[in-house]
Amino acid sequence: MDPINQSALTPRKTKLARTFAKVLHIRSAANVDKPHKPKSHDKPIIIESKHFHEDKASMDAFIAKVFAALSSVKATYAELQCAQSPYNPEGIQSADQIIVSELKHLSELKQSFLKKHFDDPMPETTVMLAEIQEQKNLVKTYDITKRKLVDQSRLTDAEIVQLKHKLDEMERENKLMERRLNASGPLSRHENLQLSELTPTDFVTALKHAMKSVRSFVKLTVSEMEYANWDIDAAVGSIQPGIVYWNELHKCFAFESFICREMFIGFSHPGFSVSSDGGPGRRTRKHQQKASFDLFMELKYLKAREYITWKPTSAFAKFCWVKYLQIVHPKMELSLFGNLNQRNLVSAGKYVETAFFEAFAEVCKRVWLLHCLGFSIEPSEVSVFRVRNGCRFSEVFMESVNEEAFMSVEGSREVGFTVVPGFKLGTSVVQCQVYVS
Repeated sequence: MDPINQSALTPRKTKLARTFAKVLHIRSAANVDKPHKPKSHDKPIIIESKHFHEDKASMDAFIAKVFAALSSVKATYAELQCAQSPYNPEGIQSADQIIVSELKHLSELKQSFLKKHFDDPMPETTVMLAEIQEQKNLVKTYDITKRKLVDQSRLTDAEIVQLKHKLDEMERENKLMERRLNASGPLSRHENLQLSELTPTDFVTALKHAMKSVRSFVKLTVSEMEYANWDIDAAVGSIQPGIVYWNELHKCFAFESFICREMFIGFSHPGFSVSSDGGPGRRTRKHQQKASFDLFMELKYLKAREYITWKPTSAFAKFCWVKYLQIVHPKMELSLFGNLNQRNLVSAGKYVETAFFEAFAEVCKRVWLLHCLGFSIEPSEVSVFRVRNGCRFSEVFMESVNEEAFMSVEGSREVGFTVVPGFKLGTSVVQCQVYVS
């Protein structure tokens, strides 16, 4: 090799080596200064501060307050529904005020959440108090549900009683239909009743049927009153004040006296003076007897609903409407059923498909049949009489509904009040039924 060419290449190699060394030094320095970047599989290190714990506790307290307020709204809404049936205006107003207050509280909590104001000096205490309030509201809801179930049970019991009466009536009607369909069997006097054969005994039999329907209706009404939390003693006292009853069960006679007093108003007038359309009207005695007997036979084998549907403008239908509006006061209907739907339908001349009105219509039917029968019996003159309270009891014109009054000390007894009025059929007298004090 030429020595001159070799010396010329040596400085170049030295310069290139220095350049590589400089680059390596720079990269090494960069690696030293660059912070460590954790790999994807490395677990992050979380440092929880005291401030984080305080924020979490305040948020838990805030959520607890929200749930407590919601449970209060739920319990109060259940109480509001319970106060609507039976209608309780004070309970409704109180529940409404509580609901409005809780909704305002929830609105305030919402604003606090939006503004992130969760600071609470004692979050643990707040959570505990909120949970206690929530449990109280839950217990309150259960109590309201329990009361509603108890009320429903009472209503069901009342309906069972009514259905039993209906079942008994249907069984009697079935037996009657069997006898009518059995052509080979003898016909009873009740089925083969003729105008010329009528006697006061037939009137007394019809009166017993009428009073049986009255007692059934009274029993149903009292059960509805108890369900609506009525003061039964106060109601009895308003009907017959100042009466001391021999037995607690005898208070039902006061309700029977009220129904009979109202139902028999106008009994002595043909057609109850409701309307001459379809009624006996002002006719000759013979025509009046025949018309009354025809009405008796026409309604005798039909339900009140069937007859009213058949003849909605008949005198009997008007009699039902008038008596219902007289006996069932609007405040009473509103208290028992929470509305005036039945009254509105009756005022419009419509038949009401409820157990209460069906029982009432049965009373109207029995009293109407008794009325028609009274004007069918010779001499087709009938009048009603009642005994004044405090009068001396007389076995000639009176019959006692409570025998207990005659089982104690001997002596004269006074009439407490008339339960069922008496009747005069020409020269015949049907005793009135009285409660002896």
